[in-house]
Amino acid sequence: MTTAFTELLLGKDLRSISRSKEVIGLVYDQASFDELFGLLFHHERLLIIRAADAVEKITRHRPEFLEPHKTQLLSLLHGSVHKELKWHIAQLIPRVKLTIDEAADVWHTLSYWLLNPNESKIVRVNALQGLYDFAKQYPELEHKLAEEVQHVRHEQIPSLQARIRKLKL
Repeated sequence: MTTAFTELLLGKDLRSISRSKEVIGLVYDQASFDELFGLLFHHERLLIIRAADAVEKITRHRPEFLEPHKTQLLSLLHGSVHKELKWHIAQLIPRVKLTIDEAADVWHTLSYWLLNPNESKIVRVNALQGLYDFAKQYPELEHKLAEEVQHVRHEQIPSLQARIRKLKL
């Protein structure tokens, strides 16, 4: 199946999602999801990006598929160099059950991404979304979220301002 995923996801245009809808349709159980998730560690950037997009879309409705990959996801959180992978990781990481120490570590990383003006705007917006999602799971973090938002509220980045408005922060 990995070969089928690879063939469907490869392409030349970074802006294209290639045939990721077809890939999503081929993921019907944990085993097929595991194969797709494995592509997040491939050497081809385009393949990684498109696989991450498919993983993100699948786990919106099936977050339990991510549980066996928690350690790998945490590894990607710290080791990702591709901005496109980072923005998907920021969306994925709140979907797994974390220990208190893991949650604190993730919060720290997502906060860094949000506050770092050198990160891409999409990474920053999705980091904010990830922090918001965490604060919904852990209400004791809501005050920390408010603090983070105060740090970026003045920035004139339309996408960031739109997300702040959308989340009513």
